[in-house]
Amino acid sequence: MTEAKTAHAGTAAGSRDQVAINAIRFLAVDMVEAARSGHPGAPLGQAPLAYWLWTRYLRHDPRDPAWPNRDRFVLSCGHASALIYALLHLAGYDLPLEELKRFRQLGSKTPGHPEHGHTPGVETTTGPLGQGIANAVGMAMAERMLAAHFNRPGHRIIDHRTWVLASDGDLMEGVASEACSLAGHLRLGRLNVFYDANQISIDGSTDLTFTEDVAARYRAYGWHTLAVGDGNDLEQLDAAMRRAHDEVDRPTLVLVRTHIGYGSPRQDTAKVHGEPLGPEDAARTKENLGWPVEPPFYVPDEARQAFAEALARGGEASAGWRAALERYRDAHPSLAAELEARLAGRLPAGWEEKLPRFAPADGPLATRAASGKVLNAIAPALPELIGGSADLAGSNKTMIAGAGDFQPGNYGGRNLYFGVREHAMGAVMNGMALSRMLRPYGGTFLIFSDYMRPAIRLAALMGLPVIYVLTHDSIFLGEDGPTHQPISQLLALRAIPNLTLFRPADANETAEAWRQALENRDGPTALALSRQKLPVLEATADLARDGVARGAYVIAGGDGEPQALLLASGSEVALALDAHAELARQGIRTRVVSMPCWRRFDAQEASYRESVLPAGVSKRLAIEAGVGLGWHKYVGDGGAILSQETFGVSAPGADVARHFGFTAADVTRRVLELVG
Repeated sequence: MTEAKTAHAGTAAGSRDQVAINAIRFLAVDMVEAARSGHPGAPLGQAPLAYWLWTRYLRHDPRDPAWPNRDRFVLSCGHASALIYALLHLAGYDLPLEELKRFRQLGSKTPGHPEHGHTPGVETTTGPLGQGIANAVGMAMAERMLAAHFNRPGHRIIDHRTWVLASDGDLMEGVASEACSLAGHLRLGRLNVFYDANQISIDGSTDLTFTEDVAARYRAYGWHTLAVGDGNDLEQLDAAMRRAHDEVDRPTLVLVRTHIGYGSPRQDTAKVHGEPLGPEDAARTKENLGWPVEPPFYVPDEARQAFAEALARGGEASAGWRAALERYRDAHPSLAAELEARLAGRLPAGWEEKLPRFAPADGPLATRAASGKVLNAIAPALPELIGGSADLAGSNKTMIAGAGDFQPGNYGGRNLYFGVREHAMGAVMNGMALSRMLRPYGGTFLIFSDYMRPAIRLAALMGLPVIYVLTHDSIFLGEDGPTHQPISQLLALRAIPNLTLFRPADANETAEAWRQALENRDGPTALALSRQKLPVLEATADLARDGVARGAYVIAGGDGEPQALLLASGSEVALALDAHAELARQGIRTRVVSMPCWRRFDAQEASYRESVLPAGVSKRLAIEAGVGLGWHKYVGDGGAILSQETFGVSAPGADVARHFGFTAADVTRRVLELVG
């Protein structure tokens, strides 16, 4: 390690910058050693880049982490979490040294991968590679959209940048490719990505799998590309950061050649990626870089002073923005009030009055079509509501009429075109939602929710109020066949903690599902909608508002004691009602329960659940044109499930229903079998 010693002579002879860089490095090393798990290699190599960015270019205020006009920093390679915790601590965020000492321990503020909302200063939850850089694309889109909406001549109230530190693993992932292709098309000039090109992955050299010309690929996307040949050279890093900062017409990718595990005996090997150095090698690394072996978690005054100057600049920038906001409030009071309401999570007063109501005479109407009508009715009252689809706007009914398209030269448009990029759409919407000033929605077929499941899961983990418009929700979509007919997707989405799934039975339930989605600020909402037309049910005009909010309600047969219960969601509710009528003609008393949202129903008080599903009625039939798993908790031991346990077939929807036994006659027969 002679080269390392020469390059970084240590705390006595080195510059204050070098002392601060090594403080970052060895806080990270000591965190991993204390936890006996983690990733020391990336922080050792990335520390100079991160230090220079955080102290010279990143505009942030550790005393006010949520300052709306701060720059965003995304550690896309979330496994390098020890790096960001060292930075946050040294920069003055509310992350004391004791929390660094509890790295990866139960209840600490320093989990194994960064978690938004858990650690002050962490902008987004990263770890699944590629998601962070795709979130950053959404952040950059949000900045451009909000700037177009709020800024006025002489008042640049929204004016910030997004900075990303990404690894080779991030750039290998397909979600990053999709998102970065979109970013290039949109010419997001305030998005700057530093690619840590250390040429090592877990399995060994990146030459095993990743030999493409990354810069050429990004230039083909429409990005501005730069290269830094030595990630330890602060002058090279500064020149690249300045050029990236000044480029406003294209996103910038900077390839930075670093050495994973810099200064350690394991430098430039896969052995330093994801395991502690161990006491002996950790000591040798400190010796190689001129750092005291003891005590651990040593932070010299020079390092704190280097960050203190950046802290002061950040405070000045934040205070300057708040003064500018006061001038903006005087000049544009209604816009300022709107901005502050969005930040507070308040929807515009009276928006609910725009929700349409439907009557049986309005049908039959596919719930996807009803959703489009609802969206266009409420959109004028909700300027924060923006979205689109993954090249399926006509099918998903996600266009806002007259709202313009978000494109280069028109960043004020509210209709987003994601292209055939479900992976990116999910992650980009997360980035937009993290602004706290936009309510993004995105549409695709329910079957393709699998493509964006990682992003949906992260939205649920972060509590982001993203809305998913998932149409073509069952085998009844028909001719497209089993490749497009969802069987297990409803169950899979219901299984995600903190994701609220509504499957409305008709147009009125659809309107109420949109109400609930927009009022939900604590997590994402999915709307599962039909392709086929459904009747507008007479009962929903009066019952849907409270019923959808509670997740399940009695839609027919509420009087008297039923002999059997029929439980369903979505299109199968109308089927249950048809069977209910036929059974009544045969003298069988049944109750039909519409269950648009299991999660909401499960959260109700026991007395309400009992009023809907009385324990004394054991004969129950659940009907769902998907897998039956999960319905068992509602039907119990005395009940049955009419479900779809195989892949579908290609045929007209009505033929598919008859083929698989989803007709009123089939439901009637099953109930008669139950009641004997």
